[in-house]
Amino acid sequence: MARIAGVNLPNQKRLEIGLTYIYGIGQPTARKVCAELGLSPDEKIKDLTDEEVTKLREYIDGSLQVEGDLRRERTQ
Repeated sequence: MARIAGVNLPNQKRLEIGLTYIYGIGQPTARKVCAELGLSPDEKIKDLTDEEVTKLREYIDGSLQVEGDLRRERTQ
């Protein structure tokens, strides 16, 4: 099970859909992330390699405001 931004992504979902489980990432953003990292949006999360999960984690943590930071900003 891949864990990105403190969220466990569901193994049976496609990557494009699984990324939407992270607060702050919708389908358009998920497609953009996949395209920029060269990953197939149709690949299942369980089929991702550790290297691909690490690339996703680093990109999302470094480039996008998600989960706790975004929730905090929205409540203020």
